[in-house]
Amino acid sequence: MPYEPGSTQCRVLIDCKAQIEGMLLALERIDNSRHIRDQLVAVHNQLEGLHELHRRQPEELASSSGTAG
Repeated sequence: MPYEPGSTQCRVLIDCKAQIEGMLLALERIDNSRHIRDQLVAVHNQLEGLHELHRRQPEELASSSGTAG
């Protein structure tokens, strides 16, 4: 299935990132949670990278199909 804004994959990634953001806000109120928050930020960044790859996929497919033939 081609990438579409609002696709299931896109919504899942956005939802996961939002959940992590909520955890980060909650953990700010807990002493000595910096290490855990750093790990959550790293996971959030990985999800953002995956989301970016997912968004780029149609551009790459369009570029490669234009050179075929």
